Amino acid sequence: MRYTIHLIIAAIALVATSCGPSGEEVNVYSGRHYRTDEALFAEFTQQTGIRVNLIKANSDQLINRLQMEGERSPADLIITADAGRLILAREMGLLQPFESQKIKEIVPSHYRDDQDFWTGFTKRARVIVYHKERVNPSELDSYEQLADPKWNGRILVRSSQNHYNQTLMASILAALGTDSATQWGHKLVANMAQTPRGNDRDQVKAIAAGVGDIAIVNTYYIGLLVNSSNAEEREVAAQVGIHFPNQNGRGTHVNISGVGIAANARNYENANKLIEFLLENRAQSLFAEENFEYPVNPNIEWPALLNDWGTFKADTLPLHKLGQHLHQAMVIFNTVGWE
Repeated sequence: MRYTIHLIIAAIALVATSCGPSGEEVNVYSGRHYRTDEALFAEFTQQTGIRVNLIKANSDQLINRLQMEGERSPADLIITADAGRLILAREMGLLQPFESQKIKEIVPSHYRDDQDFWTGFTKRARVIVYHKERVNPSELDSYEQLADPKWNGRILVRSSQNHYNQTLMASILAALGTDSATQWGHKLVANMAQTPRGNDRDQVKAIAAGVGDIAIVNTYYIGLLVNSSNAEEREVAAQVGIHFPNQNGRGTHVNISGVGIAANARNYENANKLIEFLLENRAQSLFAEENFEYPVNPNIEWPALLNDWGTFKADTLPLHKLGQHLHQAMVIFNTVGWE
């Protein structure tokens, strides 16, 4: 991807009035775009006196920027909304391991890199969303079952260029192997209600509009619709239900928002401190309450909406193992015509 400097040149300094005179700072490249994150960065500054300098863009642009900057990069941390981008950043030599025992104690091992180059700090389940009147949830089972001809012209999903779908396909490759995953992809494409377009919220809106009956969606997008200030979006959310696939097998695919320390970080200790802060009870609860993401800290109580969706069995295949399948996932997308 060509480096687009105009999209990522602006840096936002989140400086609290209590920031001490020491000039302590941590420079964050983030692919997330949430007010919750910025509020937490401001709290971190208040508590520690460490200023957070934030640059936001999409993850691929940030990874490209890190690569181009090389040893001159000011980045201390890179945050992405997908494990696959962190896996790529590690493979490119853009990350270094963290040295925090606290991180290892809080985050289950399958949501961390096996050599501590990155860790998740929130989770998103990739689920099947269905129209409550046109689909009986008893008809739904697994991701694999979406290949059934009964779903012909009824499935909605976003582009294969979307990182969430790439990591989902990598998980299916890990579970089924190349031949079966390719066959599944062919049949899923045949069952699509339309050419992939839009984001996850758009897939749910297309269900409400009658374009299709089911969609593959990240859970937190449903939370955004349920709590939208737009009455039409809340009405869309009221028309759909959530099904967690593969509960009788490996479990529902779960992706992460994660963070890694940049290879040339100049503020290494401050970077470790910020990661630890994002895993503390206050931050983990806020991610769940305000962003409708699942906490990676297993001891955090879920808010009402997440509890309403119900508990579920998650796929515990270590996310770092999906890296070996990401290239083949893209080959399959091209082979089956998933645009």
